[in-house]
Amino acid sequence: MDQFKQISTFVDVAAKGSLSAAARAEGIAPAMIGRRLDALEQRLGVKLLQRTTRKIALTNEGIAFLEDCQRILADLENAESSVSERSARASGHLAISAPAGFGRLHVAPLMPSFLAEHRDVTMTLNLNDRVVDLIGEGIDIAIRIAALSDSSLIGVKLADNRRVVVAAPSYIARHGAPASLDDLVRHNCLAISSEGSQRGWTFRQNGKNVTLKVAGNMVCNDGAVLHDWALSGKGLAWRSMWEVGTEIESGKLVTVLDEFATQGNDIYSMFAQRQHLPLRIRAFVDFLRRAYARPDYWRKT
Repeated sequence: MDQFKQISTFVDVAAKGSLSAAARAEGIAPAMIGRRLDALEQRLGVKLLQRTTRKIALTNEGIAFLEDCQRILADLENAESSVSERSARASGHLAISAPAGFGRLHVAPLMPSFLAEHRDVTMTLNLNDRVVDLIGEGIDIAIRIAALSDSSLIGVKLADNRRVVVAAPSYIARHGAPASLDDLVRHNCLAISSEGSQRGWTFRQNGKNVTLKVAGNMVCNDGAVLHDWALSGKGLAWRSMWEVGTEIESGKLVTVLDEFATQGNDIYSMFAQRQHLPLRIRAFVDFLRRAYARPDYWRKT
């Protein structure tokens, strides 16, 4: 306890700039502050502060020691806060937004288990493929599958993910597998549309990302429909592993053009940037991370 008090006193004196200011903040005599500093310097065997009647100045050793002390005190404060939060009970309403397909498969089925652990929480799940305005629409957590770009939000990675081009074995048997990006023009590509425009497929080629406008005889704004079309052998589809991983493992779908796959389509939880998040938000983010980290999770869904 004496050692901790000496360290915290040293940090306070360095922050306030004088022994008297630190003493006033603690409600004790300046002489007591001085004795703690003397004891600290004697124990360490170094001079930390140059003291006069008017001011103090950190020595080189004091500057280095101050940085370590500030980090230690911050870690201790975080540890105490973490323990306190665990003992508290999450409560209140939690509004969540997620892409329709992902939310249907990987958020909605987990909500009952979370609520069974946190009985004072209620939840609303909004399934929508557009990018929502968290603050304007009152959303606590938005699940997004993309590279992070909005610096005004905090993002916590929930799981790895990547996009792959897939097709049913029956389609490959009829049309062959594309060996290069140029081969895509000779294939029926099942593309997704958004707000009236068709989205391109992004690949990595020669160290750069390239987005190609693919063509096919069927376009849809619902990824689940494209998934079903691919399973039935209608063409190639560019889908996320969270959606097609099970079918790839079972052989119902095969991947092509893997050497051109891009990075940066991982799964994130996003929330508005503020210093102290409600426990219900932190609890649900941690719950999703633990669920997705289970080795067998993606095989079962």
